[in-house]
Amino acid sequence: MSTKAEKAYMGRVAAIGCLICRELGYDDSPAEIHHLFQARSNWNICPLCSSHHRGPRGFHGLGQRAFEAMYKTTEAELLALTIEALNG
Repeated sequence: MSTKAEKAYMGRVAAIGCLICRELGYDDSPAEIHHLFQARSNWNICPLCSSHHRGPRGFHGLGQRAFEAMYKTTEAELLALTIEALNG
């Protein structure tokens, strides 16, 4: 169960919009939360639209290695982009 602080943080992260869509130059895309590093921590998260999260060309559709190769980014880089967007 998420704490009040975790829920607030997840809302702020989701409000960023999909990081992959942003990197590809698309308009803001509504995002859902992707838990990074196969961890279930609500603090190690990034925002991805449903397509880039769960779709056939998304993280869970392709798997980590293929996703990272296709979009030329890693989960660590996505976390850094998330932190930068929150603080920028």
